[in-house]
Formats: sequence, C-alpha cells, structure tokens
Amino acid sequence: MKIIGIAASLHAGSYVNRLLDAIRAELPPGADLEAWTRLHEVPPHEPGPAPSVVRELLALVAGSDALVLTAPEHSLLPVELEYALDWMARAGVLDGKHVAVMCASARACGAMWAQAELYKELMGAGAVAVGSELVISPVCPHFDDDGRLWARDLRAQVCETVGQLCQAHLREPVLSV
Repeated sequence: MKIIGIAASLHAGSYVNRLLDAIRAELPPGADLEAWTRLHEVPPHEPGPAPSVVRELLALVAGSDALVLTAPEHSLLPVELEYALDWMARAGVLDGKHVAVMCASARACGAMWAQAELYKELMGAGAVAVGSELVISPVCPHFDDDGRLWARDLRAQVCETVGQLCQAHLREPVLSV
C-alpha cells in the first residue's frame, strides 16, 4: 500500500511534520508512507498548464492508494495547503481517495477546527476522510529520539487512524447495480 503524506506546516521541526514520522512508524507491513515536502512551492490555481511542482503532486496522489494530511492547530488552513487541495480537486485525483487527517494542537478546539476545515475541503473534492484530533501540549515532549510518539493515548489515536486508513484499502469496493 502506497501512502503519500503531506504535513501542512512550513516549519521543519513542527509537530505536524514530526507526526508524519510517527505515523510511518505505526504502519502495518506492506504499507509505505512517502512524505511530500514541496507544499511551500504550490502556487494558486490558474487556467492553463499546471506548473511542474503541481504535476508532481498530482502524479504522486493519483498513483497512491491513500493520502495522509497532518495539519496545525489553526482554524484556518495554510494557504499553500488550500492551493494544493484546489489543484487536486480540479484534477479529480481526490475523488474516492481515502485520506487520513490528523490535526495536532495544544488546545482541543484548535485541532477540531483545523480538522473540520480539512474535512470540508476533502469531502467537497470527493475524498473519503478519516481522522483524529490530537491534543499535543507544547510544554511536554511527546516524541522520543527516534520520532515515535511515546504518550500512550496519542499513539493509540494514531494507530486507530492508521488502522482505519489501511483497513479501508483492504475492503471490497461497493458494486453499483
């Protein structure tokens, strides 16, 4: 199973970037997560040919079995993620794609708002979204030296979401009559 991961933060050491590594550590055998790190290069959608960075993103997502998005605590999504979602929606690569959404925040309401925004965008593009709101306090270290979540409750939430995403890939498609 090929999964593409996109962290919706432009700061390399942010929790949502580190969360992608923690997700990778919880994947079952046979599943692989490739992090796409060029979000900061995505321009707004314009008519005409897509720029090379957008073509790369669209090809990766179209060729994947699933997508993982990790988002920061803000109630508004980073504009670069909005641009990427717009390009993907217009190209139809999210239609029927299973997408796990995990939002990390110091406050529960921040994660909830970010996740709601992402769900709205994804479902409007035809994606099948699953996810978890992770409350990660900035005063407490949650990742070990290897990048794994050591907090049992947070790790359980990550494992549950990964399980939903990977299980969705194994289910038989619904046949329309």
